[in-house]
Amino acid sequence: MSRSEPPDWALPSWDAVPSSSAPSNAASPAGVPTAPGTFGVRILRVSEVTRAIRGAVRAEPRLADLWVEGEVGRVTVSSAGHAYFALKDERNQLQCVWFRDDRLRSAFEPQAGLRIVAHGRVDLFEQQGALQLYVESIQPAGFGDLALRFEALKARLAKEGLFDAGRKRPLPVRPRTIAVVTSPTGAVWRDICHVLSRRWPLARVVLVACQVQGEAAPASIVGALRRLERYVEQCRVAGRPDDAPAVTILARGGGSLEDLWAFNDERVVRAVVAHSLPVVCGVGHEVDVTLADFAADMRAPTPSAAAEIVVPDRAEFAAALRRAADRLHEAGARRLAGAARELAVERRALEQASPSARLASLREQSGLLFDRATRALAGRLAHDRLRLGRAQETLPRLTA
Repeated sequence: MSRSEPPDWALPSWDAVPSSSAPSNAASPAGVPTAPGTFGVRILRVSEVTRAIRGAVRAEPRLADLWVEGEVGRVTVSSAGHAYFALKDERNQLQCVWFRDDRLRSAFEPQAGLRIVAHGRVDLFEQQGALQLYVESIQPAGFGDLALRFEALKARLAKEGLFDAGRKRPLPVRPRTIAVVTSPTGAVWRDICHVLSRRWPLARVVLVACQVQGEAAPASIVGALRRLERYVEQCRVAGRPDDAPAVTILARGGGSLEDLWAFNDERVVRAVVAHSLPVVCGVGHEVDVTLADFAADMRAPTPSAAAEIVVPDRAEFAAALRRAADRLHEAGARRLAGAARELAVERRALEQASPSARLASLREQSGLLFDRATRALAGRLAHDRLRLGRAQETLPRLTA
């Protein structure tokens, strides 16, 4: 848009139409009628005014991303889960809208009378002509500067999609080589090595040393991740893929928000997202949350837990192998028994179909027929002898 062209939300010209030579209901030079008694001034529709106000508000960058502190008025939650309330001070108030999806991401819920700090943007709800703060996140008032910076950076990076669940990568099941990015002097490195050797001693562990606290820590962490990338590439080029780590643990012990701030640095977050290997972040204790946790492929509550996550437990793995062997043995035994039954059936079928079996069957059948014929003939002869005997007995009486 050139300097001479007004934005599409700008108000029309307010130039008056000379009224000395035109009736009060005459048309303006633009062809738009003017109302009686307005001296030819252009009459605007309500939607034109609200559109112009909305455009002016959106053109002000300070209203697009701001923090507002105030006291919460009455809170109303709609059936859709959206919250509506007012933020007020001793003189004025500002209507606020907090949509359901943003509410569900927050662990803090505003209540009437509480002082809060809300982060969001100001815009005009045109249908009602109302200026509103569209809230993205809320914290109780009194949070320090670091906490506010944390929430602001978290919201900005989340908008870029850096924390989306869809970009999280699965971890390898049984990695042969594991990279650990941490300080070489702290207890964290020893704890991780102890857990890995206890759970999965087959794994090879590579330390990528860096600073984990102080002003130089963010650059040191980013540099360590880059050195690791070069090492992985060197292993692949040299034909030693098993020496290349398959997963990265980013770790440090617990501390205050200031102590852990290096893991909230934007450079570190982007380096974690861009890392070619899946990253498990184990920073601080369970209650400590950093932006690197959101960027990693998986968050662990502690460094030791991160080590437990990346490898299987050898005892559980051995038990699983035994169960698998038992299942294979049972399946093999069932198959052998079934094959033996099938073989017996086939053998009987072959025996029945062989010439010798056929001759034996015919021999058996002929024997049965011979026996039956013999019994029938013997019966017939016995019957005839009986009749002959009777005839011999009656013959003398007939000749007398």
